[in-house]
Amino acid sequence: MSANPNFAISRIDLPTIGTRGWQVRLSRGGRRLTKFFSDRVYGGAEEALRAARVFRDELIDRLPAPQRGGAYGKLTRRNVSGVVGVSRIVVRTDTRCYEFWQATWSPRPGVRKRVKFSIRRYGEGRAFELACAARQRGQDDAG
Repeated sequence: MSANPNFAISRIDLPTIGTRGWQVRLSRGGRRLTKFFSDRVYGGAEEALRAARVFRDELIDRLPAPQRGGAYGKLTRRNVSGVVGVSRIVVRTDTRCYEFWQATWSPRPGVRKRVKFSIRRYGEGRAFELACAARQRGQDDAG
């Protein structure tokens, strides 16, 4: 498990509607599992957090180990490049527009690497090819 004692637990404070407590959120196999622990029901913030941690730990023990990144290594409908981990990025400022192809990969859990290739510098096709090659090298080095 994570070194963070509040892994998968978030504080929810919405005083305007009287909601205060801790939310446990985990995803496994495409399912999102959540449960809210109200300060009022559990007798205060510390007690609610303790209950949330117990619930989270029991849930983790019952569930299968998570798959890396959920859709990790799979094309999603949002992918327009046709290559996992390669995306076309456009950044607009008040005066300029930067366009580039970006490659991302994870050499190990919790670490994300990224490299960008300017379309203005390399051209559309070459920047895409360089991003694909960089992604492949990153994956090969990580494997």
